Amino acid sequence: MVSVVKKPTVSVVQVAPAGDQRGKPLARIPDEENWDQRLGFLMHDVSRLRRSVFDEFMKPLGVTRSQWWVLAYLSRHDGMIQSDLASVLDLGKAALGGLIDRLEAASFIERRPDPADRRVKRVYLLSKGNQIVKEMRVRSHAMSERMLVGLDLEQRNQLAEMLQAVKRNLLLMKGDTKSDDDLDED
Repeated sequence: MVSVVKKPTVSVVQVAPAGDQRGKPLARIPDEENWDQRLGFLMHDVSRLRRSVFDEFMKPLGVTRSQWWVLAYLSRHDGMIQSDLASVLDLGKAALGGLIDRLEAASFIERRPDPADRRVKRVYLLSKGNQIVKEMRVRSHAMSERMLVGLDLEQRNQLAEMLQAVKRNLLLMKGDTKSDDDLDED
């Protein structure tokens, strides 16, 4: 009787930590143990699915994903300079300008000149915008409750803490210096 032993395929993992270790191979990991690759796909899939489901929850409000993203951010940082808003949302100025035009036409927001610099426009939520954000929060909570079925309060808190730690680490790797207040902005 002949038995065949399969050798595991090995991947060399390249990382770029701070300091002089940049780009040096750190470890050889068998592919079947390469959990970090699976974790990346899982995080991407969860994020994509959450956005898709959230879009469905928001559809009755007549608000697109891009619009609810702008409204949600303004609800936390009302009166932002339009170009700064484009930067933090990672949108081009022209793309954000079109969104702002549509949101302004729907009476959700308004642009006002900056008191110190008339060339600068600040973006503010109007009463109708605040109302839609309140409804978005109610729908978001309902969706989160359904999404987290089977997780008790302690598990939910642990999940949130772990994801905040991952986000903090990624921001550090990116060289971003956001405060902890900005960590819960989704």
